[in-house]
Amino acid sequence: MNSKERVFSAFKRGGRGSPPDRVPFQFDLCRSLTDHFGKKLGISPSYTPSYYEDLSYRISANEIRTKMGSDCVVVGGQVAKGFTPKPVRDDITANEFGMHMKPTPLYVEVVKCPLEEAETTADVEAYPFPDPHAPGRMEDAKRDIEKFGKDYFIIGDCELSLFELAWHLTGLEKYLIGMASEDEWIETLNDKVEYFTTGIAEQLARAGVDAIWFGEDLGSQISTLISPDMWRNVFRPRHERIIKRVRAINPDILLIMHSDGAVAPLLDDFIEMGIDIYNPVQPNVPGSDPQELKNKYGGHISFFGGIDQQRLLPEGDLKKIEADMRNRAAILGKNGGYLMAPAHIIQADVAPETVEGMLRIAAAL
Repeated sequence: MNSKERVFSAFKRGGRGSPPDRVPFQFDLCRSLTDHFGKKLGISPSYTPSYYEDLSYRISANEIRTKMGSDCVVVGGQVAKGFTPKPVRDDITANEFGMHMKPTPLYVEVVKCPLEEAETTADVEAYPFPDPHAPGRMEDAKRDIEKFGKDYFIIGDCELSLFELAWHLTGLEKYLIGMASEDEWIETLNDKVEYFTTGIAEQLARAGVDAIWFGEDLGSQISTLISPDMWRNVFRPRHERIIKRVRAINPDILLIMHSDGAVAPLLDDFIEMGIDIYNPVQPNVPGSDPQELKNKYGGHISFFGGIDQQRLLPEGDLKKIEADMRNRAAILGKNGGYLMAPAHIIQADVAPETVEGMLRIAAAL
């Protein structure tokens, strides 16, 4: 059973088809870890610059990650051909959306939003939104699909889909106040964001990915960031329109919904929308107990993620890591329905030796 067959077998949950020979595994690495393992393996990392910087590490260095043991390859939209980040000051640059981005030891942070002064629909209309169909947008994605598509499960990344991309353009506080006040410009902005994400998703579906990975980060450590009813009224119809268009291209494509935080109140909605896989199953937040999730939803949706990287992986205790991974494999992976992974991109606060230990454990499950 190769990696592609293993993941497809896992997602045919409920006893349908052949069970996987082991729980499949996926992971992403930050730049410092990618560079470390590239040097160790003698492979020069191939970086794909994404239109939002953190996504670059999801869709880059697939040769390194597959050599290390990932069953999946992740591809996605990259910056338009010929675009380079524009220097602003010090180490801050402006990306394709005009967001001012500052690198930190863990992430790249938005320090200035291009629409933070917007007050009217005309202000939003005047903003030069990137073209999702710009030349070069799918260049590396098509290359990696051609190279890895026969042997590995190919995930097309559309993270920062709607809510999260919109508020990154305005700032979270301004966006939430605009939504609560029902400002007219909010609808215009949401339309533009939906158009961009639809364009990326459709191109990935046509390029031949096995799954589309939507992503929002709708939750905090204790609750959803907006009320479930507001999400249902404002965003669910938009997700459903995108899903309809993607499935018109490939009716068999699998759909993944990513949201960090405590978003259990939205799981029934995800299922009703036609989402096949819930990610990242963030541990240590309300509604994330593996057994409760499997009991309630295991017959309706698969799970992807689950390994804690807020504390467990940075602490580096391999005995605790193995116990946690075996527990999640036994529960979430029972009768299939589970792609094991860290709950986010593995950051520089995780030692390379811990990453290697995690991969040895995963291969033995």
